[in-house]
Amino acid sequence: MKAGLLGDIHGNYLALRVVLDAARTANVEKLFITGDLVGYYFWPERVLELLEPWDKVIVRGNHELMLAEARQDSERLAQIERRYGCGLRLALENLSAAQLDWLASLPHPLEALLDGCSLLLCHGAPWDLDQYVYPDAEPAFLERCAVPGHDCVVLGHTHYQMVRDSGAVRLINPGSVGQPRNRQPGAQWAILDTSTRQVTLCCEDYDFHSVALEAAARHPELPYLSEVLVRT
Repeated sequence: MKAGLLGDIHGNYLALRVVLDAARTANVEKLFITGDLVGYYFWPERVLELLEPWDKVIVRGNHELMLAEARQDSERLAQIERRYGCGLRLALENLSAAQLDWLASLPHPLEALLDGCSLLLCHGAPWDLDQYVYPDAEPAFLERCAVPGHDCVVLGHTHYQMVRDSGAVRLINPGSVGQPRNRQPGAQWAILDTSTRQVTLCCEDYDFHSVALEAAARHPELPYLSEVLVRT
């Protein structure tokens, strides 16, 4: 079976749309999503709408955690908006109470078995959803992430694509759909073939310039939101 690995969508429905189109073309049957569906960019309701028909497993990211905090505390929302932009405020305004409850209740981490392939799905590290696991991390740190008993540990949070083998465990970060940080513009994700354990890292082209222009118009005080999408 082909599984689609993706995460860090961050409200960027234009990026998600091309990834899901590519996933259909590749005959992907199930999605494993590393969290951060919301935050930064501006179309959280479209993101949930696009994901709705798919067979999928999703874990909570740090932006889902911040969303739950902001829902309860307007001062926390203002603090988040100053740093990350209006993405979470738009989620609070445009998503239903049931959708917000669902995002807040997402698990972390989550074990899954697919065609005999054992997966541990995380956002950050297995023990901390806000812990960054970068491709150049020390081998001992990667070994700690390689939880025994799993064929693959799938991570997000860094927005950097990665495939590393630590012992018998394959560590995979599919990169960020909505905001890659590795200076390769596009919408990044990965395909896992559960029969061979082969991982294909993918990057789909889309109109990221339009998202960058929207970010610059909404948040001239936060140039990173636009610049990160187009830098090479």
